[in-house]
Amino acid sequence: MNKVLVIVVTYNGMKWIERCLYSVAMSRLKADIMVVDNGSTDGTPQYVQEEFPDAILRILPDNPGFGAANNVGMRYALEKGYPYVYLLNQDAWIKNDTLGKLVEAFEASDRLGEHYGVISPMQMQAGWERADENFLKYYRVSAPISESGLKEIEFVMAAHWMIRSECLQQVGGFSPAFKQYGEDDNWLHRAKYHNWRYGVYNDAYAVHDRAKRQVSKEKRMNLKCVATVVKVSDPNACGAWRIVREVLELVGMSVKNASLIPMKYIPVLIKRYPELKRLREESKSKGAFL
Repeated sequence: MNKVLVIVVTYNGMKWIERCLYSVAMSRLKADIMVVDNGSTDGTPQYVQEEFPDAILRILPDNPGFGAANNVGMRYALEKGYPYVYLLNQDAWIKNDTLGKLVEAFEASDRLGEHYGVISPMQMQAGWERADENFLKYYRVSAPISESGLKEIEFVMAAHWMIRSECLQQVGGFSPAFKQYGEDDNWLHRAKYHNWRYGVYNDAYAVHDRAKRQVSKEKRMNLKCVATVVKVSDPNACGAWRIVREVLELVGMSVKNASLIPMKYIPVLIKRYPELKRLREESKSKGAFL
């Protein structure tokens, strides 16, 4: 068994999966690979079986979502005693020194008592010349780089997360409140609740290949609606007033963007509130959702 288990959740990922998995196979720091497939119909799991026979493959035919699929891998990692877990998107890949540098960053931060639970490399666009725009938005406004080379950050996408096992044991898995989008925001809020830090190592690099994808107005509005679920689910915030605030936020969002989507989401959010409140409380417990 290697020191790192790399978990790749796939769904119709043939466009990227070869480059993704080969990047891990070529890593200088050898890692085990676990692919959790969410019911692909394009031959992705068959390709993994044929081309990467040493990879651990789990197939979930009912597509339970990104978070639930990652939870399968994270449970396995804890059961087998891996010191580190690396979450890698199917549309992402690493350099051959990325994993090794991140492990070194954890070790350096430990010596300085910085208590990091999650470290990401610099997330770049496919050509390697520029950082991913969403990554850069948070990276620019975050804290200065520490002596260990780490930069604490408000949010970093789970396309590239190295998680130490002690943090994973305490925080647990992704919440079932989220099937697609918002689960990484919520997980980091919970890590913060348990006093873990998360950030970026400035000398490690990886790609998240999504720069050329067009996002429709409808999808942008739906993502903004998911953001209200994230805020209601945050264990660091007072939930009693948060639901009122988020309903008002949806009204303002609807007016500002001239869209009925946020207004239509208000009854959905109100109906879900008892469930979200219960899951928020459950998320505070050690190892929640795993």
